[in-house]
Amino acid sequence: MDKVIRSLIIKGIRLNVTNNKAVKYGCKKFHTSSTHAVELTSVRYPKLKRGNYSRVTDSDIALFERILPGAERVITDPSELDGYNTDWIKNCRGASQLLLKPKTTEDVSAILKICNERNLAVVPQGGNTGLVGGSVPVFDEVIISTLQMNEIISLDELSGTLTCQAGCILGNLDNYVSEYNLTMPLDLGAKGSCHIGGNLATNAGGLRLLRYGSLHGSVLGLEAVLPDGEIVDCMSSLRKDNTGYDVKQLFIGSEGTLGIITKAAILCPQRPQAVNVAFLGVDSFSSVLEVFKETKKNLAEILSAFEFLDTETLRVGTDNLKMSSPISNHPFYVLIETSGSNSAHDEEKLTQFLEYMMTSGKVLDGTVAAETSKIQHIWNLRERVAEGLMHDGYCYKYDVSLPLLHFYDLVEDMRERLGDKVTRVVGYGHVGDGNLHFNVTTPEYDSEVMGLIEPYIYDWVAKYKGSISAEHGLGFKKRQFIYHSKSRSAVKVMKNIKQILDPKGIMNPYKTLPDD
Repeated sequence: MDKVIRSLIIKGIRLNVTNNKAVKYGCKKFHTSSTHAVELTSVRYPKLKRGNYSRVTDSDIALFERILPGAERVITDPSELDGYNTDWIKNCRGASQLLLKPKTTEDVSAILKICNERNLAVVPQGGNTGLVGGSVPVFDEVIISTLQMNEIISLDELSGTLTCQAGCILGNLDNYVSEYNLTMPLDLGAKGSCHIGGNLATNAGGLRLLRYGSLHGSVLGLEAVLPDGEIVDCMSSLRKDNTGYDVKQLFIGSEGTLGIITKAAILCPQRPQAVNVAFLGVDSFSSVLEVFKETKKNLAEILSAFEFLDTETLRVGTDNLKMSSPISNHPFYVLIETSGSNSAHDEEKLTQFLEYMMTSGKVLDGTVAAETSKIQHIWNLRERVAEGLMHDGYCYKYDVSLPLLHFYDLVEDMRERLGDKVTRVVGYGHVGDGNLHFNVTTPEYDSEVMGLIEPYIYDWVAKYKGSISAEHGLGFKKRQFIYHSKSRSAVKVMKNIKQILDPKGIMNPYKTLPDD
């Protein structure tokens, strides 16, 4: 690869391996929405019975209005409640008659005291971008939204510790810390609307877990309100604190079943000064794994993401969202991101790596982008898959971890099993941390298709020692399958913790933990 080709790489121009010609490509963003009537969760799952909880009365509403004075903080209008009752991918819909919007931890505490005394079930809700029905009511639970808890409290520039309320939008936080040459350790496709509190409650993994690790390590401090209204203050900003139990970890990944996260102190790493993204075409999933192996060996110190898409996944973007692919058609695609502090060093490393991969025949086609707009165009092909799948109608979404040796076998097996009963079967995700996103679409919900998918998929994952939930949580849709990934002794401990902290079971019922 000569100096001319190298300069083209830096400018983000496509490299065609077969003839070494370079072709420019354009970048566009497409925004679409899909709305249709969503069947009530209680109707779709008729065997599920409402718990023995009280129902909201006019007296309750009057009391909440005194706690939350001002406009648009106590919502009872059915037309306004509809969006909060329905999850983002329009798979689950509750029938809550009351939405509350606290602004402070003290507001949350006062609300939960009343709910606990009155035996009113509640569901905490952030940006409502969850994919397993965990952030919306199943029946008529009171919705407690963190929308107005969006204050950035402080930033310690020296340590990189950001302190904020739970309702802050992830993308806004990243924009804020970027002014101080820092970055959020979490990056998601839904970063423009998801709340950091919801990210913590589901222990979201995201696109760069390979580089920055999980939230269990990035969160230094946390504040939460228990079901009885007690405020648990674990807001230390120290990186090392071995004083007793690490209580804050209980709430990370608990999906709102133990309490409501209200504040967090998050360690933000230095923002990379040089970012490059490569989008490569390969002929098989074994080639994807070979590229991953070589990437780790050659780019380890600057590697920040390693994603893959199969050809059917790419078609979701090109067909449903009308996005353009920067390279020709191939069975599989690899997205590699590098992030570092020395642009010249990173470009040299990436150039040498791609030259080797192309000349060895392990990569058939590729493009590299360094300009922001072109980087975003490539990332959109990956990040907007969930949005694009919604255009097919109904989407059956699964988020699993598997050993890389069997990673794509699940997709091939399910594709054969489902045949022409479905619109499409796609597999994509984070090869870097073993997280596969498996999705099936049909024009509308089909109980026969669901019967073919579940519990077969969970049995399949358990057979290969995988996890039925890699990062989205269990929510409502997966809770009954928890034993496929957790031992009975582990689930017993979880239930004991739940009983101690929430003896009345008012916090996000019907979620995470299985029925007895």
